[in-house]
Amino acid sequence: MSQNMISVSSLNTQIKSLLEATFMHILVEGEVASATYHSSGHLYFSIKDKSSAIKCVMWRSAVAKMKFRIEKGMHIVVEGSVSVYTPRGEYQFQTLRIEPYGQGALALAYEQLKERLKEKGYFDAQRKKPIPKHISKIALVTAKESAALYDMLKIIEKRWPLLEVVILDTLVQGEQASYQIARSLAYADTLAVDVVVVGRGGGSAEDLWPFNEEAVADAIFKMQTPVVSAVGHEVDVMISDHVADLRAPTPSAAMEMILPDMNEIRYALDETQTRFSYTIQQKIQQSVRNLHHIEELLMRSSPARLLRETAHEFKRLEEEFKRVIEYKLEQYLSQVPQLLKNYKQSMAMTLQQKEQHLEYVEKKLAMSDPKLQQRKGWGQVSFEGKRIDLNSIDLGQTFVIADTKVRIEALCLKKT
Repeated sequence: MSQNMISVSSLNTQIKSLLEATFMHILVEGEVASATYHSSGHLYFSIKDKSSAIKCVMWRSAVAKMKFRIEKGMHIVVEGSVSVYTPRGEYQFQTLRIEPYGQGALALAYEQLKERLKEKGYFDAQRKKPIPKHISKIALVTAKESAALYDMLKIIEKRWPLLEVVILDTLVQGEQASYQIARSLAYADTLAVDVVVVGRGGGSAEDLWPFNEEAVADAIFKMQTPVVSAVGHEVDVMISDHVADLRAPTPSAAMEMILPDMNEIRYALDETQTRFSYTIQQKIQQSVRNLHHIEELLMRSSPARLLRETAHEFKRLEEEFKRVIEYKLEQYLSQVPQLLKNYKQSMAMTLQQKEQHLEYVEKKLAMSDPKLQQRKGWGQVSFEGKRIDLNSIDLGQTFVIADTKVRIEALCLKKT
């Protein structure tokens, strides 16, 4: 037996000491061959290249600090040390930190969460609530002593000082910030405000990271009150910006976007008042014109006016009639002498004609006098005052025979 012979445990112990002392705090780059997130919180995975692979472990305390999850096929860089498990003689890479190869861990975590929330519908446009046009009460979720709060209050005082403001002092940086932000958002949703603004001023990616946490995204998604996300500067786009109902590039810009400008409203009110006054004046003038027109129509149709017009017309006709009568009278009076002369001449001629005619009639009457025409022996026969022929007298009938001098009542005794 050789005196250099050692036991298995001793060998593994020496290997452990040698490896752990030699490969401390090194960086190893490779592709994730497998990954298991254990219920204990530990992460067991392996990385490989074209020729070989190595097992890795990351304890729960380090896993909790990771911003992203590793997946099979991902190209990563691990930082840590080689450790040996002496009971089985196995070695593995004890990982302290993992970074995506060629890409920042925060950037990868951002994209992973963004994709996951997008699939869950957190970014859908149809679920976003409209920002009220008229805001009377607002909640600001931010750090109480921050420059962002000061800027927002300054804009509020300038644009709309009538606004009621509720300030919810909240951590906006650090490991506990995301949970405090989520809790403050949930509380703000119970305050019956018109809108909630959550945000902070600019900073590094690490400083702004709480607004990329899933807890904040969940809180915003569950809110019934419209939410405005105003984080960092214009170039900073957070997960909260995607989930919120409105994204503002800065906290100050958020106030300018959702609040009316007091001066603009004053100008608008002045302009509206001017237009209103002008419109009212136009309406009044038009109403006055319409009233005058109606009065004229009423006057034209009123009985009193009609009576006055009728009386006036009657008087005019009366005067016209008088003028016509006077004119006619003047004409007739001027013609009276001639008419009288003509009348006298006409009467004289008429009298002469009548006298001649009378003379003629007297002669004719004289010639027709029965006394002159009656011959001796002749008389007129009548019965009951009517002249009759002798043929019509019956036997025994009385009748009258008369001439111009004598009247005799006779009785028919015989008729031949």
